[in-house]
Amino acid sequence: MTKEETPEKEDKKEYEIPEEKLTETTHTITLDGEEITYIARAGTMLIKKEEDEKPPKATGEIFFISYTKIDTDAAERPLTYSFNGGPGSSSVWLHLGLLGPKRVIAEKDEQPVPPPYELVDNQYSILGKTDLVFIDPVSTGFSRPVPGEKAEQFHTFEKDLESVGEFIRLFTTRYQRWASPKFLIGESYGTTRAAGLSGLLQQKHGLYLNGIMLISSILNFQTARFVPGNDLPHILFLPTFTATAWYHNKLNDELQADLEKTLQEVREFAGHDYTLALMKGDKLADDERDRIATELAKYTGLSKDYVLGTNLRINIYRFVKELRRDERLTVGRLDSRFVGRDRLLGFGHGGTIRRGRFL
Repeated sequence: MTKEETPEKEDKKEYEIPEEKLTETTHTITLDGEEITYIARAGTMLIKKEEDEKPPKATGEIFFISYTKIDTDAAERPLTYSFNGGPGSSSVWLHLGLLGPKRVIAEKDEQPVPPPYELVDNQYSILGKTDLVFIDPVSTGFSRPVPGEKAEQFHTFEKDLESVGEFIRLFTTRYQRWASPKFLIGESYGTTRAAGLSGLLQQKHGLYLNGIMLISSILNFQTARFVPGNDLPHILFLPTFTATAWYHNKLNDELQADLEKTLQEVREFAGHDYTLALMKGDKLADDERDRIATELAKYTGLSKDYVLGTNLRINIYRFVKELRRDERLTVGRLDSRFVGRDRLLGFGHGGTIRRGRFL
C-alpha cells in the first residue's frame, strides 16, 4: 500500500447528537370529587457543557415525564420535581407507585401478583395539588450520555447535582414556570440529591424552592451502615424492627395491643438504656447485658439467645431472616410486610455465606 493509499488516522471521531423528543397527550382523572384535565408529556432534554464553545457541546440527554393541569394560572399552580434514589434508579417507582395519575397494581395483601399487571387511576395522586415532573438522571431509565461521551462524568455526587439541576432550570424556563411555587420530592438517595439541589439551584441558577419532601430519607449514611464500630444504625433501626415484629404478630399481647404506644416506649429505650449499653462496649456488666438482651428480645420478637449471640447488635440483613425463621420465611428489607420463602435456614447469630464460606 502506498502512502497515498494509506488512510489518515482520525484525530477525533464525529458522533451524531440525538435530537430532543417530545410527545404530548391529554387525559382526565377525578380526584377528591374534582375532574382534572391534564397534559401528559414524555420527552428528552439535552444537557450541555458550560464552555466557551459555540454552540455549547451536548453531553447527555435526560428523559422526563410530566403532568400539567390545564386552564390554571402557572404563577399560582405549584410544580413538583420528583426522582427516586439508588442512586442508579429511574423515577418509575414514585411515578407509578405513589405520585402519578396512574399506578400499577403489582401486589395484593402484601403479596406480589403475576403479570399482566393492571394500570389504574391513582386516587392517591397529588396531581390535584401540584403539577408533576418525573426525572430520570443520566444512566437511569431512558436517560443516557450522548454518543461519544462517558457516563462516568454524571456519576459523582456533584456532577449528578449539576445535571439534574440543569434539567430543572431548562424545564422551568421552557415551560415558563419561574413564577410557580416549586418543590422537590426525593426518595432514598433522592433525599440526598434533593438536599444538595436545594443549595445548587439557589446559588447557581437563582431558583428558589418553596419546599422539599423527603421519602425514606438518608442524609447521613452512617445511620445505615451496619459495620463493626458503628453502633448508630442498631439504635435507629430498633423501632423499625419493633413495628415489623408487630405487623407479623411476634410481640407479646401487651405490646401488640397499641402500636403507637409500643413504638414510643421503644424509642425511649433505644435513646437511653440501649444507647448507654452499647457505648459501654465490653465494659458492660453481665447483669446489665442480660437485662438489655431481655428487652431487645421483647421488642424485636427474636429469642434472647439470638440477641446475646449478636452482642446486642442486631443487623438488618439478619433480622429479616431471623424473625420468621421457624416458618422458613424471610421478611422484606425495604417493605417488611412482604414475606418470601427462604431456601436456607441460616446459621444462627448473624452469620452469612459468601462464596461458600461461613462468615
